[in-house]
Amino acid sequence: MTGRSPRRWRAAVVVPLVLVLTACADKAPLDTLDPQGPEARSIDKLVNPVFAIAGVVFLLVQFGVLFLVVKFRKRKDDDGSLPPQVHGNFKLEIGWTILPALVLAGVGAGSVFTLLDLADAPKDAQEITVVGQQWWWEYRYDVDHDGTADIVTANDMVIPAGEPINLTITSRDVIHSFWIPALNGKRDAVPGREHPLTIEADEPGVYRGQCTEFCGLSHGYMRMRVVALAPDDYAAWQANQVEGAQAPTDALAKTGMDQFRTSCSGCHLVDGPGGNEDLYKGTAQVSGAAPNLTHFASRGVFAGSIFDLWVDQDGNGEIEPSEIGADGQFNVADLKKWLRDPPGQKPMYPQGSRGMPNLNLSEQQIDALVAYLKTLE
Repeated sequence: MTGRSPRRWRAAVVVPLVLVLTACADKAPLDTLDPQGPEARSIDKLVNPVFAIAGVVFLLVQFGVLFLVVKFRKRKDDDGSLPPQVHGNFKLEIGWTILPALVLAGVGAGSVFTLLDLADAPKDAQEITVVGQQWWWEYRYDVDHDGTADIVTANDMVIPAGEPINLTITSRDVIHSFWIPALNGKRDAVPGREHPLTIEADEPGVYRGQCTEFCGLSHGYMRMRVVALAPDDYAAWQANQVEGAQAPTDALAKTGMDQFRTSCSGCHLVDGPGGNEDLYKGTAQVSGAAPNLTHFASRGVFAGSIFDLWVDQDGNGEIEPSEIGADGQFNVADLKKWLRDPPGQKPMYPQGSRGMPNLNLSEQQIDALVAYLKTLE
């Protein structure tokens, strides 16, 4: 017995330590304890004291249990009599009733004030409608506040740093959950309902997120990014986005445009003379379940944000705005793999249901499509 006791004590110490260490990560992209905006800081100011209170209560309870176990453990000379009972101790019973009630009341009051603060949406802020789809995110910008979308994009939500953004979150198919932990808490995307959320980024940068409501086969591959730009850079991005795609001049890209109009127009839309907008004049687009690709090459990621569209030149694991465009390197390899076999790169439902099907494109067709997609800046 004595020989096994040290091993048990070591296991009792090592196992919790390993669990704690595995829960830690350096520069985790979904760290909710590293707020980067006023809404996230409001949540953090509530979470920190609540965690501290919970930690103190946990320690008091655990030490109390250990103390009682050691003090009243069975001994060799135990005659079987019960230890002194505290039942009926009025002061003690009142104390352990009132104290937890006061703690919970304090936590509840803090929670209510935080929720009221987060619910106060700023007026005259940029309005963006967020639409969850299986399995990617669509963003519709009402730039002139007339109730219609002037910009429709996907995967990357681009915002101006230092300015509040009012989001209206909904879903086209099933329940999703929108979450950018560095900027605010979670908000469900529910079909037929609209849920408001305000975000604001302190500084320019890239902020990662993840769908947190199980929504089907590729739920784990339904990611999103918020890209915060300096105000002047955002104004330039917005001016470019409201313009339609320009017709390509390169011969291979022209072939790719023709291929796109033939193979991809049933689902994807590209506005402007360089796209397939003319095919839909007077009619509805065949599918609303595919990303608008008008400015596809201006994004940092694609396919639900699981693939980089440009090469990560600085090796930090994130595609920054400086790595997109003329100074960047187009990620041809991953884009070709995607076009060659989308269901093989990301789990899909059967063709005709959800997800991009395998169109059985030839290598020549894929080369032409890649050349065309690169022009959609």
